[in-house]
Amino acid sequence: MTKISNISCVMIVKNAETTLGLVLDSLASFEDVVVYSNSSTDKTDEIAISYENVNLIQGEFLGFGPTKNKAATYAKNDWVLSLDADEVLSEEFVLSIIDLDLDDTTLYSILRTNYYKKTQVKHCWGNDIITRLYNKTKTSFTDKHVHEKIIDDSFKVKEISGVVKHYPYASITDFITKLDRYSTIFAKDNVGKKSSSPLKAILNAKFSFFKTYFIKRGFLDGYAGLVIAFSHMATNFYKYIKLYELNEELKRK
Repeated sequence: MTKISNISCVMIVKNAETTLGLVLDSLASFEDVVVYSNSSTDKTDEIAISYENVNLIQGEFLGFGPTKNKAATYAKNDWVLSLDADEVLSEEFVLSIIDLDLDDTTLYSILRTNYYKKTQVKHCWGNDIITRLYNKTKTSFTDKHVHEKIIDDSFKVKEISGVVKHYPYASITDFITKLDRYSTIFAKDNVGKKSSSPLKAILNAKFSFFKTYFIKRGFLDGYAGLVIAFSHMATNFYKYIKLYELNEELKRK
């Protein structure tokens, strides 16, 4: 297969040994892959350095937006495909990238299908269309610590053909670990900016479960749908209860 020499793939990772090998296998055509590792304690770094096209960088986590921008500075090319360490490129997607006629006035999006373990989740999550390929000399990620995105003002957006398969959770433990991490980032990012209360935490949690399981018909995803809906509920509860605690601590200072 033709080598991709004009686009660098960049990802930030932490303890991603479960999926990283599959991701890096799908990136074999890329000559430059940057893996920015944030204090991984599993075999993530060992896996990364076993691939000849990978440049492993050890760095601090500064929040998702700032960290993705820092990781992109290590890319050899101006064009950057930003991936997560649990996103696997399909062969069709890679072929589309090879044939892509890059335009500085355009950003490029991916079609992402989502899985719990190896089961595709069609209702709770569905498919996502996310902007991921950009010229780092023309734009960057926002500086948000969570819910970051590529700044797309004045750019056209074109979808890349093919699918990217997303495997964010391999176990119940993954849900618990990530909900703790994301809720903490949300609370720290919004302390003093957003109000919260125990009642708000409860109401947001209840509505999140109702929306995911019933409005989005998550019950059609079976067991996976129940796990995901409950995880969404717990994440929202802890987001707002942690924010409430931090706001109360701020008032006492």
